[in-house]
Amino acid sequence: MQTQPKASHFIGGEYVEDTNGTPIEVIYPATGETIATVHAATPAVIDKAITVARTAQVEWARMSGTERGRILRRAADIMRERNHELSVLETYDTGKPYQETSVADATSGADALEYFGGIAASLTGEHIQLGDDWVYTRREPLGLCVGIGAWNYPTQIACWKGAPALACGNAIIFKPSETTPLCALKVAEILVEAGLPAGLYNVVQGMGEVGASLVSDPRVDKVSLTGSVPTGRRVYAAAAEGIKHVTMELGGKSPLIVFEDADIENAVSGAILGNFYSSGQVCSNGTRVFVHRDIKEAFLNRLAERLGRAVIGDPLDPATSFGPMVSKRQLDIALGYIEKGRAEGARVVFGGAAIDRDGFYMQPTVFADVTDDMTIAREEIFGPVMSVLDFDDEDDVMARANDTEFGLAAGVFTRDLTRAHRVAARFEAGTCYINTYNDAPVEAPFGGMKNSGVGRENSKAAIDHYSQLKSVYVRMGDLEAPF
Repeated sequence: MQTQPKASHFIGGEYVEDTNGTPIEVIYPATGETIATVHAATPAVIDKAITVARTAQVEWARMSGTERGRILRRAADIMRERNHELSVLETYDTGKPYQETSVADATSGADALEYFGGIAASLTGEHIQLGDDWVYTRREPLGLCVGIGAWNYPTQIACWKGAPALACGNAIIFKPSETTPLCALKVAEILVEAGLPAGLYNVVQGMGEVGASLVSDPRVDKVSLTGSVPTGRRVYAAAAEGIKHVTMELGGKSPLIVFEDADIENAVSGAILGNFYSSGQVCSNGTRVFVHRDIKEAFLNRLAERLGRAVIGDPLDPATSFGPMVSKRQLDIALGYIEKGRAEGARVVFGGAAIDRDGFYMQPTVFADVTDDMTIAREEIFGPVMSVLDFDDEDDVMARANDTEFGLAAGVFTRDLTRAHRVAARFEAGTCYINTYNDAPVEAPFGGMKNSGVGRENSKAAIDHYSQLKSVYVRMGDLEAPF
């Protein structure tokens, strides 16, 4: 596959290059080889993107929701037709196995384009009768949105932010992570091919300073970030200076509670999906797995058996089910946490080491006998490291599960549905699961509480974050005044 893009940026419906920007090497995580080079956006590139986006947005907002939706749905169809090549590119960009990217990345991006394309025509106002007078509301776009993506799901995130923004009549500039800059360019290509007017979906590359320039520009009306809590704090503060609309999908240290009556096979499946999918590089992962003491050893034994069946190898091989970390830096971070876990007294049940081969591979790792105060139970690792903690009492485990600055996700496995709903209600988290984990359909709101975020992505809830309401009061009779 040709992994070197035509140019670094996509602005005004075409590829744009400026080699004065800092070079960014794209490293294939499975081999450590450089597979492409892009350049960070210069001030001139950023200004061009903002200028063309604001100009294009005026006419786009005048189009009907039906017309806008038709283009988004057409883009979804194209994306599904090209799922194979988009999935291969995602694997090169992230290192995730093709077995995963072929069903979870471009497909979910297409779902977002189709969903928001389908509801674009329904984004209407409301009539409020007040005797003879009345008020009507208009749902209007915000203007120019900036999306800042993370490196774990580059195609999906590019669509999760772009689809609702465009459906509401906005223009968007998307800045991918500098670690995975390739996939968003293909999303922009497909949207233009589907009939999106030039300038409405733009992609600019760069590191933190490029994002900061976009966020602080007074011509930008809204910022949507997927990233870490420290990055979120900086972006939120910068956006606040301009009173910009903001949504933040940030990190997590989510709890997964397995009660004594749970189906162990399903609970192990949930723990695997909540810890080792995407090599553990998922913000909502349930990395604190609380297992009732009565079934802990049975759970750990079955978990180890199933992890032993993981196929670790070439991520482009459809048989591979566990791939490398996205970068050497992220690999070193995860291995560092494993050393901290050992030093603080946790017991390694499975894995615990790097794999001696090219690329950034490590073993899926499970710690048992973890206590709440250990570093591996407190800090987000963003790698394939699971902490298993014991519990006996529901009230006690709920207090421990919620004892964290994060609140992105949480899950529970139990056959007692009364208890399941009670526990879900008590979780201090924005996205909760019962007898499953990490399902993220576009029809459901996704987002966190506490330090894990502000606002929601996906579903009808996202519309409120990419549009604003205008109220118009209409008086039908004479108007009285005091003088």
